Amino acid sequence: MLTPQEIAHYNEHGYVVPAGFRFPMEAIEEIRGAHARLVARLPQFADYCPMVLAHDTGFLNWARTPAVLDMVEQVIGPDFALWNSSFFAKPAFKGSRTPWHQDGEYWPIRPLATCTVWIACDASTPENGCLRVIRGSHRRKALYRHNRNDGPGLALNQEIDRAEYDEKDAVDIVLQPGQVSLHDVYLVHGSEPNRSPNPRRGMTLRFMPTSSVFDRELATSMFHSKKLGANHADRTVYLMRGRDLSGGNDFRVRL
Repeated sequence: MLTPQEIAHYNEHGYVVPAGFRFPMEAIEEIRGAHARLVARLPQFADYCPMVLAHDTGFLNWARTPAVLDMVEQVIGPDFALWNSSFFAKPAFKGSRTPWHQDGEYWPIRPLATCTVWIACDASTPENGCLRVIRGSHRRKALYRHNRNDGPGLALNQEIDRAEYDEKDAVDIVLQPGQVSLHDVYLVHGSEPNRSPNPRRGMTLRFMPTSSVFDRELATSMFHSKKLGANHADRTVYLMRGRDLSGGNDFRVRL
């Protein structure tokens, strides 16, 4: 469970690294193995897979970890769903850069409200392109101005206008294998390319309170208008705890 101080840190700064939780190395080895098998089948996802559950629902095993769900409940409430899981795997010497962005710029959730759990499958350091955040940038509860950037070597194509943030406020989220971080949907974040000899694999779990609706028509509209790399309209949304407060979410399994 998150301590009161950690919950306060999440609310104030938009992220937290829980001191009291770490996936055991046995679980991390299992995640690494599952990812290796996924990439062997689908090599186009060697660097970034935007939706691992669409290709292997076995990743749900780790999304259902009780301690993870307990922490998510502490920050977004007792009624929530898992709507996606991604894998950012920056191979040694060639991992791509993730430009400064907010998750909400990509996601068809209204009203916007989510908690992302980021699981370190390797040591995540400044040398191999760890997650970086602009501390406190979530507090406006609004999306900053993003511009489309289709340049080479980028994991995502929406980048916040440089006038919208000050990079001197950036904080590196350094994690050891098994550690996790949690961050808010409005938090400005990104990462540098991996120029080190060490891989930097990270799995994300995307949770939304069920007071929000996963809007599939909006997903398709965003996919076309923003030229996104993935259309989330066909994602299965998994109710993890509680009930659907909105009454508008569709939990039918999609293959």
